[in-house]
Amino acid sequence: MSELIVIGYPNDQKAEEARKTLYGLAKEYLVDIKDAVVAEADDKGEIKLHQMVSMWSIGASGGAFWGLLAGILFFNPLIGVAAGAGAGALAGAMTDYGIKDDFMKEVAGVLQPGQAALFILADRAASDKVIDKLSVHGGRIIRTNLDTSKETELRAAFEKVRSAEPTLAPGSPINPA
Repeated sequence: MSELIVIGYPNDQKAEEARKTLYGLAKEYLVDIKDAVVAEADDKGEIKLHQMVSMWSIGASGGAFWGLLAGILFFNPLIGVAAGAGAGALAGAMTDYGIKDDFMKEVAGVLQPGQAALFILADRAASDKVIDKLSVHGGRIIRTNLDTSKETELRAAFEKVRSAEPTLAPGSPINPA
């Protein structure tokens, strides 16, 4: 079963650093990432999602290939490429891969302007080595689907690092004290 972990950060740079670390851990075969999205609350409090995979570009490139193929068959490859790329981009934009966008926007709704959250959907995301490497970036666990004992261990690792950091504004969801 895939593990879902949502970590809150004071800004999007910290969340991106943590996501880069996660990618590095995947290259070392310590975690199998299914999706990793940074959600950022802009100055107006609106949530922007920075996806791991751009589905519209994948759809456009796949559509262009199939459009070219169809265009060659009907002796008009340029129209085929254009129509295929457009149809592929539209289909890709309507595809929701990994963690559902609506869910991420709902959970990220607790973020204050300027804050960000890293949504991780992965296998072995809560292993000791992964937790140790990710907790270095600080942050606060907002939500998980882990069992109680593993979630407690995860929260403790992040709390240990967070207690050494300067405090954030009281009352913020990332620092509710």
